[in-house]
Amino acid sequence: MNEVVNATTSTPKSPEELAGLKNITMMVYLLQALSFLWGITAIVGVIVNYVKRDDAVGTVYESHFDWQIRTFWWGLLWGVVGVLLIVALGLGFLVMFVAWIWAIYRVVKGWLKLSEGKPVLPA
Repeated sequence: MNEVVNATTSTPKSPEELAGLKNITMMVYLLQALSFLWGITAIVGVIVNYVKRDDAVGTVYESHFDWQIRTFWWGLLWGVVGVLLIVALGLGFLVMFVAWIWAIYRVVKGWLKLSEGKPVLPA
C-alpha cells in the first residue's frame, strides 16, 4: 500500500498527490540551490513551503518541508549576522562563508534523501 495517511484529515494521499508533493519538494530544493546565484529564489521557495505545508503533513515530504523552512530561516539569520560582523569587526566574511557551506550541505543532503524517498532527519 503506497498511500500515506494525512494526520490532519485522515485522508489517504493518492499516488498523484504524492508525486505532486515530490515535485514541489524538488522544485524548492532547486530554488534554494539557485539562491546561491540569485538570493530571491530562496524567498520564493520558502513561500511555496508555507503555502503547501499542510498538504505534506503525514507524508515523507513533511520532514523535507520542515528542513527547507529551517534552512531558509537559519541561513537568513547567519547571513544577517555575517553582514553585521563585516561592518562591526570585519569577521563577517568568515561567518557568511561558513553559512554558505552549511546551506549547500543542507540542500545536497535534502535532495539526496528526497531522491531515495526517505525523510530528511533530523529536521
